[in-house]
Amino acid sequence: MKITATDRPKMLHRREFIASATALFGASASLAADAGRTVPARTSANRCAAAGKNAVREDLETPLAGESDVIVVGGGPAGIAAAVTAARDGAKVRLFELQGCLGGVWTSGMLTYLWDFNKSDFDREIIRRLEKYGAAVYDRTDAYDVRRNFVYEPEYMKFVCEDLCTEAGVKFTLQCPVVAAYRDGSGRNVETVVTESKSGRQAWRAKCFIDCSGDGDLAALAGCGYDLGYFKDGTGQPATLNALVVVRDAEALREYISNMPAMWDTRVKTHIPSSHAFRAVLRKTGLEPSYSDPTLWRLHGNLLALMANHEYRLPLDDAGAITAATVRARREIHQIVSRLDSLGGPWRGMRIAATAEQIGHREARRIHGRYTVTREDVARGATFGDALTKSRFGIDIHGLDLKANLAKAAGGNMGAEFKPFDIPLRACIARDADNLYMAGRDISGDFIAHASYRVTGSSVALGAGVGAAVARRIRRENIHAVPME
Repeated sequence: MKITATDRPKMLHRREFIASATALFGASASLAADAGRTVPARTSANRCAAAGKNAVREDLETPLAGESDVIVVGGGPAGIAAAVTAARDGAKVRLFELQGCLGGVWTSGMLTYLWDFNKSDFDREIIRRLEKYGAAVYDRTDAYDVRRNFVYEPEYMKFVCEDLCTEAGVKFTLQCPVVAAYRDGSGRNVETVVTESKSGRQAWRAKCFIDCSGDGDLAALAGCGYDLGYFKDGTGQPATLNALVVVRDAEALREYISNMPAMWDTRVKTHIPSSHAFRAVLRKTGLEPSYSDPTLWRLHGNLLALMANHEYRLPLDDAGAITAATVRARREIHQIVSRLDSLGGPWRGMRIAATAEQIGHREARRIHGRYTVTREDVARGATFGDALTKSRFGIDIHGLDLKANLAKAAGGNMGAEFKPFDIPLRACIARDADNLYMAGRDISGDFIAHASYRVTGSSVALGAGVGAAVARRIRRENIHAVPME
């Protein structure tokens, strides 16, 4: 084919092209040609003064981004309950969450099972919402309250937590850690917290603050006193990284799955026989899991949850150690699944679907409060006039090292006696700051009491109770007058 000069397409200059494109497609074509944003260099913003050979001194001016009635730090079980309850009671609530989803250990930690649940109205609302998604898995036995301890699907728990906060009007920000806390002139009240996120460094003020971080991070940043762990270095119970796995036929593995049959079947009393049968299989592959009660839960169809590792003597406040422990635990999960797959039979084709984004700490900073729940309270089944909930979960101390784990992996009590006991509001009010509250496993208690109330059923009930108490204080404008007694 011969192309003459008149057949060749006309060559347009840039201005003519933009003009014709705009005529055809509107202003969007013009925007496309000059899209983007140019940010000039700010070299002065990156300067800091040296403060010695091993430190720098930063000159920071952090913008105040907003004010609220209540700021909740941590969007896990306690934080969701506290924020939603306070907002429903009329408070303006802002919540900051470290991870990329709400739910904390329920979701980013892939806990997958709820202990000591169904004891508060907020518990029961979560249950109804999980049931709506078909994401609650109950034991089928009439001999037990099936909603007290049960398994759930973590992805649907994300929707539940988001729906609760959105409907209540809670303003929440994800991937937004709180990095500093400042007090007012009196020194008795937290006035401002600082976050660092994709929005940069921002300051936020509130009348009251609730530490639902699990680890007690906010209270520690505010300079409150606390106890931590069992050993002198602050470490105590081991941490665990959970995972989701898929198998070809869960029914073929039912003797190894703790909720098949029911965890609380009257014939077996607990799920331990299934765990020990599973452990025997792992040992057949040549593996000794770091957690000697390895557990499988059935979530849906052939989707299972796997809890099979312990990380011992792991500090809460050492990012390097936490990183190394997470990597080790993830590799152990991979090794376990690979060995099981190699066994063949019903294990053939087992695959990891996901590992948790965060390792699950059992320990926490136990922030000094107006009352400390003690071993003696646990033994006598203490009751209090200002009780927020009752812990019905027994003392559960996981083996503190590998040797102790082999002797008794979980459920240890160090000789302490247990009766269901009340947790008072006073244990949720910081001793060292009048407008700072705690809810969850960072409340004021000793090591033994903490080994009972640390489970998420208590966290939810405490969060709801603290959220309601804070909202009432704000309505009465008596937010700072909290008597020590």
